[in-house]
Amino acid sequence: MGDKLCPKVILEGTRLTQKTEIAFALNEHPRVVGPRKYRYHSPLVSAEWCAFTNVPWGRGLVNYAPEEEARAFETYATWARLFELLPYYSWIVDRFHVSTRVYQSQAGRSDPDFGWLEARLAPLGFRHVLCTRRPDSFEAARADRLRVSGNPGQYDDLAPFLREQDLFRRLVRESRLPHTEIDVSDLRPEEAADRIADWLAATGGLTAPWRSRS
Repeated sequence: MGDKLCPKVILEGTRLTQKTEIAFALNEHPRVVGPRKYRYHSPLVSAEWCAFTNVPWGRGLVNYAPEEEARAFETYATWARLFELLPYYSWIVDRFHVSTRVYQSQAGRSDPDFGWLEARLAPLGFRHVLCTRRPDSFEAARADRLRVSGNPGQYDDLAPFLREQDLFRRLVRESRLPHTEIDVSDLRPEEAADRIADWLAATGGLTAPWRSRS
């Protein structure tokens, strides 16, 4: 029996970069989580859930109000503790603390310090995958998204996405977590997942950074 697959991937990037679609593809990728002969529960974590308010597209871990920062940090600490308690599990995360930093900075607020969080995530083997696309590909991506979006107004102006993408690049590069960047402009989610699987395999990201049978 080979080493147990327990990758820990945080997908980051601005909107229209297929993060959620790639998350689902990774969570069923045989080289990432193993071959599956039947479908079973395997949760996807996301900071994008708007769980602080009882309205659609409300506030949550990414776009919390200033008075909710302590609540957001407590939630992140709770996730970190869960990850620590279940280290031999595959965790695929669709947006996390870098998205929070991007939103809060773009909103003109203070840039929250998540050094403490990364200090807990790094020993567990978490790593960032930054999903990007060429500027000239956003228009077509928006057209595809508008066919299914329940909140189409958020895509009226694409300029903020380009600014966010630059900020995501800088913050991910500053992170203490290993990272790679995937240009999704011409990729289907399954193809992007293949490239991420290649990177994880090449860098030891498919298994725990330590060995234990306990």
